[in-house]
Amino acid sequence: MRRARTVGAVRGWLPPVLVGVLGLAAWQMLTTAARVPSFLLPAPSAIWTALRANAANVTQAAVATGANALVGLVAGTLLGVLAAVLAVRFRVLDGLLGPLAAAAAAVPIVALAPLLNSMYSTTTDMPRRLVATIVVFFPIYVSTVKGLRQVPAVHHDLMSAYAATGWQITRTVRLPAARPHLFTGLRIAAPAAVIAALIAEYFGGLQHGLGSRIISAAANTAYPRAWAYVVAAMVLGLIFLGGVLLLEQLTRRPRTIFRSIR
Repeated sequence: MRRARTVGAVRGWLPPVLVGVLGLAAWQMLTTAARVPSFLLPAPSAIWTALRANAANVTQAAVATGANALVGLVAGTLLGVLAAVLAVRFRVLDGLLGPLAAAAAAVPIVALAPLLNSMYSTTTDMPRRLVATIVVFFPIYVSTVKGLRQVPAVHHDLMSAYAATGWQITRTVRLPAARPHLFTGLRIAAPAAVIAALIAEYFGGLQHGLGSRIISAAANTAYPRAWAYVVAAMVLGLIFLGGVLLLEQLTRRPRTIFRSIR
């Protein structure tokens, strides 16, 4: 059994790794043979050299952007789940929160970030965290609402027969049933939080994140260094996604839906 799982895991990650290696090799050969200028497309070797030479600065910038994205992800998730629970419990709030969530998703980051920067001090990360929170809120809200509403009627009726309160039904039946939908939203929201935090840095404020470092390096024609920060942003997004997948695996254990009502 263990060997079968190992073989399955290898078959799962081996194809994308091979595609990635072949893609990098083709990229290196193309930029070297065609002598592509670095301002168009630096070679992977040049990007790697810049990444090693600026490892400390890249790490520091990634930590700053990652902190803003993490705060936005946590805040957006909590607000999205809370809004979904209230929307399912109260129809009046459902009619109000649905359009509000859609409006939050329709607001472009490039329009929202400058406004938030003007509302808050340029020495704080609050605008970037608010942008990430707004971006995360919509997929979490939509996914959780869908999960909360897909509870079988027999489960709801049984809990009602036990004289369970609305909150007890939500806690013991609806929320556990909505877990797969919640993690579906998280798989979308986690990388989106990194993207939102990074793009928000393009519009002023503190100059210590990946987005501001990319702009600074490109302005100084240090294109391999700019791409090094881009690579760091990609890795950061993958770390966030991997964290969500790991959390999903840790919470995937046998559970009893109907507990004793305290």
